[in-house]
Amino acid sequence: MLGFSGPLLLSLLVGFLEEGQEPLSNGLLYALGLAGGAVLGAVLQNQYGYEIRKVTLQARGAVLNILYRKALQLGPRRPPAGEALNLLGTDSERLLNFAGSFHEAWGLPLQLAITLYLLHQQVGVAFVGGLILALLLVPVNKVIATRIMASNQEMLQHKDARVKLMTELLSGVRVIKFFGWEQALGARVEACRAQELGRLRVIKYLDAACVYLWAALPVVISIVIFITYVLMGHQLTATKVFTALALVRLLILPLNNFPWVINGLLEAKVSLDRIQRFLDLPSHSPQVYYSPDPPTEPSTALELHEALFSWDPVGTSQEIFINHLEVKKGVLVGIVGKVGCGKSSLLAAVAGELHRLRGRVAVWGLSKGFGLATQEPWIQFATIRDNILFGKTFDAQLYKEVIEACALTDDLHILPAGDQTEVGEKGVTLSGGQRARIALARAIYQEKELYLLDDPLAAVDADVASHLLHRCILGVLSHTTRLLCTHRTEYLEKADLVLLMEAGRLLRAAAVQSVGNLEKTKERLEVEEKTCGHVLQEESKKEGAVALHVYRAYLRAVGLGLALAILLSLLLMQGTRNAADWWLSHWISQLKANKNNSQEMPAPTNPGSTGLLSAQLLLFSSGNLYTSVFPLPKTASNGSSDIRFYLTVYATIAGVNSFCTFLRAVLFAAGTLQAAATLHRRLLCRVLMAPVTFFDSTPAGQVLNRFSSDVACADDSLPFTLNILLANAAGLLGLLAVLGSGLPWLLLLLPALSVLYYRVQRHYRASSRELRRLSSLTLSPLYTHLADTLAGLPVLRAAGATSRFEEENQRLLELNQRCQFAASATMQWLDIRLQLMGATVVSAIAGIALVQHQQGLTNPGLVGLSLSYALSLTGLLSGLVSSFTQTETMLVSVERLEEYSCDLPQEPQGQLPRLGIGWLTQGSVEFQDVVLVYRPGLPNALDGVTFRVQPGEKLGIVGRTGSGKSSLLLVLFRLLEPSSGRVLLDGVDTSQLELAELRSQLAIIPQEPFLFSGTVRENLDPQGLHEDRALWQALEQCHLSEVIVSLGGLDGELGEGGRSLSLGQRQLLCLARALLTDAKILCIDEATASVDQKTDQLLQQTICKRFANKTVLTIAHRLNTILNSDRILVLQAGRVVELDSPAALRSQPHSLFQQLLQSSQQGSQSSR
Repeated sequence: MLGFSGPLLLSLLVGFLEEGQEPLSNGLLYALGLAGGAVLGAVLQNQYGYEIRKVTLQARGAVLNILYRKALQLGPRRPPAGEALNLLGTDSERLLNFAGSFHEAWGLPLQLAITLYLLHQQVGVAFVGGLILALLLVPVNKVIATRIMASNQEMLQHKDARVKLMTELLSGVRVIKFFGWEQALGARVEACRAQELGRLRVIKYLDAACVYLWAALPVVISIVIFITYVLMGHQLTATKVFTALALVRLLILPLNNFPWVINGLLEAKVSLDRIQRFLDLPSHSPQVYYSPDPPTEPSTALELHEALFSWDPVGTSQEIFINHLEVKKGVLVGIVGKVGCGKSSLLAAVAGELHRLRGRVAVWGLSKGFGLATQEPWIQFATIRDNILFGKTFDAQLYKEVIEACALTDDLHILPAGDQTEVGEKGVTLSGGQRARIALARAIYQEKELYLLDDPLAAVDADVASHLLHRCILGVLSHTTRLLCTHRTEYLEKADLVLLMEAGRLLRAAAVQSVGNLEKTKERLEVEEKTCGHVLQEESKKEGAVALHVYRAYLRAVGLGLALAILLSLLLMQGTRNAADWWLSHWISQLKANKNNSQEMPAPTNPGSTGLLSAQLLLFSSGNLYTSVFPLPKTASNGSSDIRFYLTVYATIAGVNSFCTFLRAVLFAAGTLQAAATLHRRLLCRVLMAPVTFFDSTPAGQVLNRFSSDVACADDSLPFTLNILLANAAGLLGLLAVLGSGLPWLLLLLPALSVLYYRVQRHYRASSRELRRLSSLTLSPLYTHLADTLAGLPVLRAAGATSRFEEENQRLLELNQRCQFAASATMQWLDIRLQLMGATVVSAIAGIALVQHQQGLTNPGLVGLSLSYALSLTGLLSGLVSSFTQTETMLVSVERLEEYSCDLPQEPQGQLPRLGIGWLTQGSVEFQDVVLVYRPGLPNALDGVTFRVQPGEKLGIVGRTGSGKSSLLLVLFRLLEPSSGRVLLDGVDTSQLELAELRSQLAIIPQEPFLFSGTVRENLDPQGLHEDRALWQALEQCHLSEVIVSLGGLDGELGEGGRSLSLGQRQLLCLARALLTDAKILCIDEATASVDQKTDQLLQQTICKRFANKTVLTIAHRLNTILNSDRILVLQAGRVVELDSPAALRSQPHSLFQQLLQSSQQGSQSSR
């Protein structure tokens, strides 16, 4: 209500100045009232803002907490991680804008009603014209808001898709580099981005229409009101005009804000619906899933009866049916079967990770949880010890036993910081075998009664597998009940019971049959001991003001021409708006002069007509100088032609203003869209070209934070605040110009005020910026924690660690909340100071006006204009500083994007001119004295490796864990550059080649199958080079065609990470990719570890046939797969120890190869 005191007291004050009949004390009272109202209004406004922010933060804490708690309880069908992260980042923030919008939704109409009543008091019925105009715009706005709303929803869907794609791209970045698919997948991200920008474009242009309508409105309404008033035969007076102008300004604010308020409410509604959908997803509820009664026999640990399970609640995906299964306490149960027959699903069914459609599941001692080792081990971003303890207290004796049983002792000796070594996200710095063993150690350390082990022996070599079996599964765990899935049937000799699965049904087999002697192993691409103790790259935080180059970068992204056009249209818009107001005040001065002078002489119309140095000229020189610019007709006392002339000029100025406003709104939208597109494109290109080492040491959360929050900020929040900042800056310039011309004395106050203003805002900005940066920094761990949780849900729940993870989430959230709270408190600190400064200026103007009035110097028209402007000064000042600060804090996002776009290391490019497609004709590979160091200060991973492979030769590569086998491939593909030495292909030095050229001529079947969400066709052939026939042929050769047909053919969707397929089937699909390439050189990195033996033999035949005349390098643990190679290369500690044919090496009794062969055979025999 105090807001209205301003215009009312203003009207009394201008009336007092105009008439000059009232005593001075009244004038003083009006002036004091103006000042007091302003101060009190400021204090109340400030408290309101502070309390709203407090409520908002409490709500935010509650929303984020409940989202996380729900994430912990999700059932088998989980939304993709990208979607969950968006709920956390974007939707929760939008939901919170509701708090402010809610109060404005009832406050603004109230404000509107009072303003209209006061207008009626001033100009009578004339205000109806203006009102009708304003009301006509409301339905238009409604239409625009609805369109914006719909586009917003679509935009969010495209954004979800883009973030999800980026998540997958980051998780499979090695494979993408091996295959040289950066461009193809980058194009897919760009396609999502283009659709997102398409929707954003609609939103921005509709916004521009909104902005235009509201910015042009005050001028048009004033014109309509005054024209109506004059046409009704009334006389305009200074009091009426300026009070009406101040009221129209007050009227504009609620009208202006109303669409935003409605928008805020609608956006909150969209986000609330999305959050609600997430919360409505089926939950995992152990109470419902498991039978409340324990198994009927006290000696039984687990009982399943007539049980039917499925991955989704309706049972459309593969179902698992167990007619009857009873497992006694303390037995070892082996589970075997072909690829994709449902082995892992059976364990998931026991762990409660599937939907139980019917039947009974009873587990003894359910409350204690399970020990679970999943097929794809889940490792946290922490030290090895923290990974194993997993929240339990440290018990030295037990810990030592577990480390010993899981064969981790040697590994910990090799690692620089022992068990205090930090492992990267998802354990990237460990080999596959080490990850599997750490995950197994974690399960054992939890000391549970029932263990579910999903093929922990697949990823390790023969002697380690034998060690794990005897020391761990038959040793430390001998007193527990164990369910073990494996393809290594030779290890099931010791099992008490073997279950044979086929197509989701249990064909029970109690007898244990020996199924031949096959070692299955795999080793991770990275070499084990090459990991340094501390991996995590701390996210950097810039200090001090946002650097100038960030502003420049944004300007460049907008485009210089466009930026200048925006500024020009902005200045024209402000200039014409001030001109319109000045014309009014001039008109009124003329009317007053006419009234006084009509008997004696016409109003002065040229600058020379008054004495040059008269006081009037000094104070109001601008008024008199302007008059000559518009040569005015000699005015009759109140001629209609006179009024028509004034109105015509006024309407013309207003028309020009309207056009400039429109131009500015459109240009601004175009500019910010251009910037949004440019910034994302540069970021994506740079990230895709970064070397693998960058991805190993940077958590995906940090990169994703750039691609989700920071990009969203540059798309949406930054243009919004920047728009307000530009409007405020132009408004302030116009205001100073008017005040200077109206009350030049006021300019004496300006230097003092400017200094004060500058110091306050500088003090504030410094804190505000750092707090914003801290908020960004404390938000990343929150993202990472949620992503981590979603990845390891089954393990978390089995170990009963959900409450600990929830506490950790609360701790991280608390940190972030503190930063947010501090940021909003500084905002209020600034606000109150600026409001009080504004109040000072208003009082000063009123005071100066009174003094001049006493001297008989005032021109009520200009004083009124100055005062009506001064009332909006406070708003403008605080608006300017807060919008500048907000723009600066939003620019932190641009700074973070630029940091990646400019400073990320890039993969080196070649120097040779392009050789054309068929440069590799023979397929010979030669390593000359190659030395590779992962990081300075570490031992050499490859130490002077020299060997040559003839065209078409089949070379097997063997060696113990950490001997440098995978490093050979990394150097060959130039994922890592050797520190010295060179690699030649057909005599061409690879370091001279373009990376794309090099990688397109090599093929690899990687150890870890990487698939991204999308169709089978997109996964097999992202670049779209092959016809369908060739694709089907490749699938046929990999024995996958039936599975793919059941998915819906080549256009069947694979789901996130290819989860529609089992792990073995994913590896087969990766083999099909290799079959499609025309590469002369094929590298196989232990690619068939998760495949049953029969399929494995078929595959070996396919590879032999398809790559008969090509060079093949095979890394293997299972030595029988490479016994038919032409030669075998034996590595030890990064050096070539032996290189000869298998027969020659076997004939040497002391050869390292012979020792490896014997240990693997003993491993399989000892387990019989």
